[in-house]
Amino acid sequence: MKTSPTEQALKELIKEAISKSMSYTEFRKLVTKLADNNGTTGSEQTEANRAYTVLNDQRMHRWDKRMKIPEEVIKQVAAYQKKVYWLVITESWCGDSAPSLPVINKVAMHNDGIDLRIVLRNEQPALMNAFLTNQKMSIPKLIIIDQDTSEVLGTWGPLPSKATLLANEYKKLHGSLSPEFKEDLQKWFNKDKGQNLLGDVKQLLALE
Repeated sequence: MKTSPTEQALKELIKEAISKSMSYTEFRKLVTKLADNNGTTGSEQTEANRAYTVLNDQRMHRWDKRMKIPEEVIKQVAAYQKKVYWLVITESWCGDSAPSLPVINKVAMHNDGIDLRIVLRNEQPALMNAFLTNQKMSIPKLIIIDQDTSEVLGTWGPLPSKATLLANEYKKLHGSLSPEFKEDLQKWFNKDKGQNLLGDVKQLLALE
């Protein structure tokens, strides 16, 4: 049974992770390079994960180009006063990251006090174990951290709130998420256009 780290130990884990983290631009370049060279992040260098890395690179490219943050949200985010890290745990093959990370990045771009940093789950097992979802190493996982105190102010992930409800209902009926459901979930992301995630982020930042 895993035990939670002490508050001080958690702060040290976070500081170490941030020191080894990437910017969003660096992560995108990494994913593109891996996709171009039939590679993937993580310990499981499977053909499936390589294929997901290629697919995610394409999806993130589309989201990076097309995602628009509403002016109302831009003003709300710009007014946020705290200096925070948004530390995201993910991997290049993670399908749920592809539609979410570009939205998170677009929001962070509108406030100089928000420093978006990204780490790979495979390289930060202790940090991941401190932020499990239902005892699982689900990603992406966003951790909001006060830059001055290293205090954790909130977490999000791995899915937007409405998508989480859809996934939970499906699991109740079928036990696990099928490939067909995951494909339908990507269609949901495309139809939602990041609006549910934007709502989640506003709540995390106490903007509404």
